[in-house]
Amino acid sequence: MRIVILGAGQVGASVAEALASEANDITVVDLNSQALVQLADRLDVRTVSGNGALPSVLKSAGIEDAEMLVAVTQSDQTNLVACKIARQMFSVPTRIARLRGSDFLSDESLLSDDMFSVSHAICPEQDVTDYIARLIDFPEALQVLEFADGKATLVCVRAYEGGLLVGKQIQSMREHLPKGVDARIVAIFREHQPVDPTAKTVIEAGDEVFLLADTRHIRPVLRELQRMQKPVERIMIAGGGNIGARVAAALEKDHQVKVIECDARRAEAIATRFHDTLVLCGEATDENMLAQENIDEMDMFLALTNDDEDNIMAASLAKRLGCKRVLALINRRAYADMVQGGPIDIGLSPAQVSIGALLTFVRHGDVARVHSLRRGAAEALELIVHGDRSTSKVVGRRIEELPVIKGAHIGAILRNGPSKTGLKDGMPTSVSGHQIIIPHHDTVIETEDHVVVFCTGRRQVPKVEKLFQVGFHFL
Repeated sequence: MRIVILGAGQVGASVAEALASEANDITVVDLNSQALVQLADRLDVRTVSGNGALPSVLKSAGIEDAEMLVAVTQSDQTNLVACKIARQMFSVPTRIARLRGSDFLSDESLLSDDMFSVSHAICPEQDVTDYIARLIDFPEALQVLEFADGKATLVCVRAYEGGLLVGKQIQSMREHLPKGVDARIVAIFREHQPVDPTAKTVIEAGDEVFLLADTRHIRPVLRELQRMQKPVERIMIAGGGNIGARVAAALEKDHQVKVIECDARRAEAIATRFHDTLVLCGEATDENMLAQENIDEMDMFLALTNDDEDNIMAASLAKRLGCKRVLALINRRAYADMVQGGPIDIGLSPAQVSIGALLTFVRHGDVARVHSLRRGAAEALELIVHGDRSTSKVVGRRIEELPVIKGAHIGAILRNGPSKTGLKDGMPTSVSGHQIIIPHHDTVIETEDHVVVFCTGRRQVPKVEKLFQVGFHFL
């Protein structure tokens, strides 16, 4: 696929890295020539220096032959203008824009073909906010991801010494689950390397275990298998920038939140936006300040500034001073890999969180959701099955009949059934008849199923996509 990416920042670079490794023809446009040189040194991409909102620059980038424009610069205006030009002048089929302003995100009519011609809008800051909120709901987790509109949940936890499954085979998990509840371990990473999870695989202390289940059952499953932590009540946030302010606003209703912001004017400005959040002006790396604000009583410390080093220092200091759990926002993936599991519980790469939304539009076949896992090392896809037994390689076939793709595992199937009518508060109500199936060797895949596939490496993704594509004679 020919793709033009506007913006060589963290998001643009992550998108280019993910797509260039899959034999796409990528051109990256940015005003920062130095950033383009660094990107071209690392990746097999073409670069063009210039303003992506100008037709002449887009033409130089090959927009006339492009199948997709990904506009992810820091400027909403540049991204919107580029999408409009891409459609009106060059008839680019798919146009994705990164948008920060709530005015554009809240009014879909502004993104229509008659207006700014945006096919799909993404907001990385909101994606990170939602991601952090889910982690706070599951404080024992390293990752929490949703599929099938939230009906299935994938949780990554670290196996601990003395845990129910440590030293035992995966097949023994069934002995500990409540009656009528099923779950699937879809992947295990041991010392950063994937371990193929078969029934006889033995879980070791320190393993990162990815567990997939019906969202209604995920908490009972975790209670049986994992040492549960107390719910998070008190949260301290370092940084009142775009992400820090969004996270505070999302959490303050149900949590006690404090925000530390070093810029006095910024601190004063965001304080007026909150109802119950306490905003403090100071440095999050100041040991005395953290101690005065009772960091040892905090359930969670979130380092969300724009500076990786400050986030690492602040989170490490908060942990040393007694905070139960700390998270650091880290743009450099190498830093995130290095610090997670040490003094910092979670090293979060914002670009890797938001890239899943973009990959959804790039993947071949009917893909409903993509999640980038372990900072891009692995991937989980939700694919919608179409066709019949004669036009599809999966429809009407048992799991055991499907070709084996080493490193790829089917974790769950969402199957929509007829809605059920019942009563709620004395009034008739209709309930969706969806069913989350944890498949076994004899489970048969049906057309229109949503199938969640976990790939321990990105090399398996094209093979999975090809397996689920419908034959050319299917109409």
